[in-house]
Amino acid sequence: MHVHLVFVTKYRRGVFDDEMLTRCEKIMRKVCEDFEAELKEFNGERDHVHLLINYPPKIAVSKLVNSLKGVSARRIRQEFTGRINRATMHGHLWSPSYFSASCGGAPLAIVRQYIEQQKRPL
Repeated sequence: MHVHLVFVTKYRRGVFDDEMLTRCEKIMRKVCEDFEAELKEFNGERDHVHLLINYPPKIAVSKLVNSLKGVSARRIRQEFTGRINRATMHGHLWSPSYFSASCGGAPLAIVRQYIEQQKRPL
């Protein structure tokens, strides 16, 4: 099964730079591996990230999302302490909501192309 996920930063604050997005991708890849899932595509901008994940049917998407957001928030805050103003974000990195869409109807190549075209900040 494939799912397209989008996570937005708290208050849509522009937090990420290229280094942080690269690290976020590595963290999320590891979380997916722990769930026996595969992060097929990752991209983002200053205030959000897109993921295309292949996951087994035994996995609840909500549990995968909770781990992806929780682990990435904890590690990003630890590793980039001086770059994220926790006070303005009230101690959170991610907004509590997320976008999730099953990719069964669209060809995966189209979804991958869409995610690849999402621009990273310069």
